[in-house]
Amino acid sequence: MILVVGATGDLGGRVARLLRSEGQAVRCLVRQSSDDTGLRELGAEVVRGDLTAPASLKAACQDLDTVIATATAISRRLAGTSPATIRAVDEQGMSSLVNAAEAAGVRRFVYMSFPGADAAIGTPLERAKLAIERLLASSAMQTVIVRSDAFQEVHLAPTARFDMAAGKATVIGKGDTKRRWVATEDVAALLSAVALEPDPPALIEVGGPEPLTKNEAISIAAELTHHRMKVQHMPRRVARLAIRLLDRRNDALASAFGAGLLEDLQEATWDDQPLRQRGINPKPASDFLREQARKMT
Repeated sequence: MILVVGATGDLGGRVARLLRSEGQAVRCLVRQSSDDTGLRELGAEVVRGDLTAPASLKAACQDLDTVIATATAISRRLAGTSPATIRAVDEQGMSSLVNAAEAAGVRRFVYMSFPGADAAIGTPLERAKLAIERLLASSAMQTVIVRSDAFQEVHLAPTARFDMAAGKATVIGKGDTKRRWVATEDVAALLSAVALEPDPPALIEVGGPEPLTKNEAISIAAELTHHRMKVQHMPRRVARLAIRLLDRRNDALASAFGAGLLEDLQEATWDDQPLRQRGINPKPASDFLREQARKMT
């Protein structure tokens, strides 16, 4: 039995679907307020609980072989739909999950993080991810930390102020640093694979197949839409100031600014080999942009 924590989110939902398509027994931890219809239709077992309710985690971890943890509070915090902070969910809650899994005798724990979590930018999400990575490093379980580059569907979309339809984009810093934006479905396939393979590595850093700068992505978007993209630049020092000012007031926005700053500071040294080694044919970021342009016509 595999427990997916975060299955009502985009990434976790894809993981649950892929595992069920392979005939795996899947259990999903779902909050009381979340709709579990789609998961039940997949044939997944649903257990009601919450990362912020440790007692529910103990029950969810019984009779498991593997936990896949993709849950994060940031999207709900950005949308203003959750009072639970990133610290409460991503750090304290995830820590409770790790401890509950270990106490229940879970053999393998697969955890979703990101490259540069140790870059010392100082965001709430960064602190949470590092805390859990350190906790897993001392665990008796077999642990797999998957550090994925940013998702195409988030960072090359209006959510991250990359709006092809409106012809607007925001760049933190210079925009000349190569990144490897990756498709959510490709990361879901990777998580599903390492949950099942006999001896996965303890740490995987992964990105998409195409190294692009933000400026190059903007140029591609302009070419595809046949109109100029209006670009708003935010200097790095302004982003750093915003992170400090928002740290306690708006943890999700501070973390979002941190992600944008990290994107400009840290060039991708990882690639798509962890995907290709597992038979996953990854989607280039430019293909994602073409898909978005076609939807506009």
